[in-house]
Amino acid sequence: MGSFFAGVKAGTLGGVVYVGGMAVFNVALLYTLKPEVLNWISTNFALACTTTSGNSTGSIESCFQSVVSVDVPYIAFVAFFIALIYSGLFGMYYDSLPAKAPTWKGETFAAIVGVNLIFFGFAGFYFDSTSAAATSAFVVAWTIVFGYLLGRLYKKYTRVVEITSQDEALLKVFVDGRNYTGKTRTFATTSSHKVRADVTDDASFKEWEATGGVTLEDTRSFETLMEVNGNGSITGKVGAKY
Repeated sequence: MGSFFAGVKAGTLGGVVYVGGMAVFNVALLYTLKPEVLNWISTNFALACTTTSGNSTGSIESCFQSVVSVDVPYIAFVAFFIALIYSGLFGMYYDSLPAKAPTWKGETFAAIVGVNLIFFGFAGFYFDSTSAAATSAFVVAWTIVFGYLLGRLYKKYTRVVEITSQDEALLKVFVDGRNYTGKTRTFATTSSHKVRADVTDDASFKEWEATGGVTLEDTRSFETLMEVNGNGSITGKVGAKY
């Protein structure tokens, strides 16, 4: 597991760049290929204008302007929402992803976002072979950029904590209700988490030991709060019960 909050935070900034760039590209493409777009609208006038403005009245030019001013922002809004959802999931499952580098992990989820946008029709406009080729090439390249940003930003907003036990047979370390004994996990910077030591019947909890940017509210209590301000570690110390 990782940090859903950090994933959303990374996805917000990365998503603005991602969908903003796509919106600018789509507008530029529409104006660059305006003759082809107008020709397509004239052929599919009723469908195009009904889709964009809610009625089949108005000139072809007004229909074109409606595509630019209504469809493009709508596509960008939905694309941002999709990117944000997957960014949160990216943060949540970050530690479970097989790739080691943050950027490669980001690329994995960026590819999922890109496939979803293309599948559901929110990647751009495909009104002829030229627009289809240009849009497809841009979406692939820009999705790679988004994956890089997602991975880098997530790393920026999180810190790595190593969670260990002095004796795993006698003491398990639970963080926010999950057994993280012997694992390394990422947490959002300046976040707080409940830490609990679960000891066997023939052992007793002694204390917590924290290093680096990790601090504990009460090192003598088997259940306490951990605050993450930097990379570090926590270790649960245990002794035999007399």
